[in-house]
Amino acid sequence: MEVLEFDSKKKELCLLEVPVPPKLSDHDVLVKVAYAGICGSDLKMLSGDIPVADKIILGHEICGTVAETGKEVDSVIPGDRVAIDPNSGCGVCPECADGNYHYCECGGGNNYVGVFRNGGWAEYCVVPARQAFLIPKNMAFELAALTEPLSCISHGWDKIQPLQIGKRILILGAGIAGNLYACLFHLNGHRKVTVCEPQEGRRKIFDDIDTGFEIITPNQLKERKAKCPNWKVDVVVDCSGNVNALEDAVELLNNGGLLSIYGLAPPQAKFRVSPFLLFEKELTINSVLLNPFCFRKSMKYIAALNFRYLGFEKLGVQVFKLKDFEEAIRALKSGCISKAIFKMI
Repeated sequence: MEVLEFDSKKKELCLLEVPVPPKLSDHDVLVKVAYAGICGSDLKMLSGDIPVADKIILGHEICGTVAETGKEVDSVIPGDRVAIDPNSGCGVCPECADGNYHYCECGGGNNYVGVFRNGGWAEYCVVPARQAFLIPKNMAFELAALTEPLSCISHGWDKIQPLQIGKRILILGAGIAGNLYACLFHLNGHRKVTVCEPQEGRRKIFDDIDTGFEIITPNQLKERKAKCPNWKVDVVVDCSGNVNALEDAVELLNNGGLLSIYGLAPPQAKFRVSPFLLFEKELTINSVLLNPFCFRKSMKYIAALNFRYLGFEKLGVQVFKLKDFEEAIRALKSGCISKAIFKMI
C-alpha cells in the first residue's frame, strides 16, 4: 500500500510502498482510508515545531471503510463506513475517571493516531475499534472527512457557551478552523461577527461561504482601533496561533470579555497580558485541547451545516492524491486553499 511516512529526525516526508498491516489485535480494526486531511498541526509537525514519533505515518483526520476486524470487535463490521477519533484515554487513570481523557498521560495526545501511532496518510490504517464511529447513511463520505476538525471545534464551542445572540465576536484567522467557527456562529444566529485574516486568498475563500460576516486584514483592525478606541468585542476566538494577535486581542475585549485560544502556537512561544487588565475587566482566557466526548456531536453539526456551509468548493477545501503531497502542502501554506485532503478512493 502507498503511505506517506515522516522521518521526524530528518524532517523528511516520503511516499513509500509498504505491506498492508498483516495482523490485527483482538480489539482493533483495519480501515481502508477514503479521505485523510492535512491539519495545521501536521504542518507544525513537519517543520519540527511539535514532537512526533521518530518515523510515523501522519494523518489524524480520517474516514474510510472497515476492511477487517479483530476477534473481539462487535461494534462495526467489514463494509461499514467510519470516521476515526484519534483521541483516546486509558480509562483507568484519575484524569480518565474524572472525564478528562484528553489529559491522560497514557492516551490523549500521547497516543494520538497520526502523531504517536500510524495514521491515515495511507491506503489502510489500524485503529482501536472503540475509536471508529459509524457514519450516518445519509451523510456524504466527503463531509465525514471533516468530523475530526469539527469535533475539536465542538469542544471549543462548548467552552464559549452560553453566548447570547447580539454579542460582538472577533475570529482571528480564516483558515479551516476560523471558517468552521464562523459557520457555527452563523448557524446559531450570530450576526455581529468580524473575521481578521492577513492572506488575501483566504479572505476570498471566506467570502464564498456567504455568511455576510465582515472580513478584514490585521492592518484594517489596527486602523479601526486607532480611529475608534471604543470599538470592542465580547468574544475573541483565536484560530491563528499568532502571539502578537493574542496580545492585541486582549486589549479589544469588553468588560467581562472572553478570549478563547484554539490556534496552535509553537511550544516556545509566549504572549504578555496585564494581570491588572484581567482584574479590572474581569476577563476570561480559556484554551481548547483536542475533542473529548465531541465526536458524535460533530457528526450532528455536519448534518445541520451540510453542503450549505461545508461544500468543499465553498469552504476552500481541495482534494489531492497521496503522490501529490508536495503540491498539497504548498497550496495550504500559500493560503490559496483553506484545507487539503488526501483522497484514496
